[in-house]
Amino acid sequence: MLSSSPEHDAVRHVAELEIALSEVELQLAALGQALKDHDPAATELAATALHQALTQAVRHMGHAGQAGVPPALRRRLALATGLVAAQRDAVARATSLLDRAIDVLLPTTSAAAAPAVYGALGTAQRPQTSGLAQA
Repeated sequence: MLSSSPEHDAVRHVAELEIALSEVELQLAALGQALKDHDPAATELAATALHQALTQAVRHMGHAGQAGVPPALRRRLALATGLVAAQRDAVARATSLLDRAIDVLLPTTSAAAAPAVYGALGTAQRPQTSGLAQA
C-alpha cells in the first residue's frame, strides 16, 4: 500500500504515461496504415493525432521522470521513438521520389531559358567567344 502522497503521485504519473504511450503507439499504427494505403486524408489526420499524442506523452514523461520511469516503459518509449524516426525517413524518401518524378514530368527550365539549337534565321547559334585567344 502507498504510504505517502509523493508515492501516490509517482504511481499516478507513471499510469498517465502508460496511457499516453499507448495512444502514441495507436497513432503510430494508424499513420503507418494510412501511409501504406497511400491515403493522403487519413495520413494527415493520423499525423495530427500522432503529434498531439506525442505532445501529451512528452508532458507526462516530464512528470513521471521526476519519480522514475519503469524499464518496461523506457523500452516502449525507445521503440516508439524508433518507429517515429523510421516513418519520418520513409516519408522523406517518398517525398524525394515524388519530387524527382515531378522534375522529370515537368521540367523547371523554360523554353526561353533553354539554349536554342537554331537561331531565328535557321542557322546554328554559337557563343560570342570561342575560348581561343587571338593575337
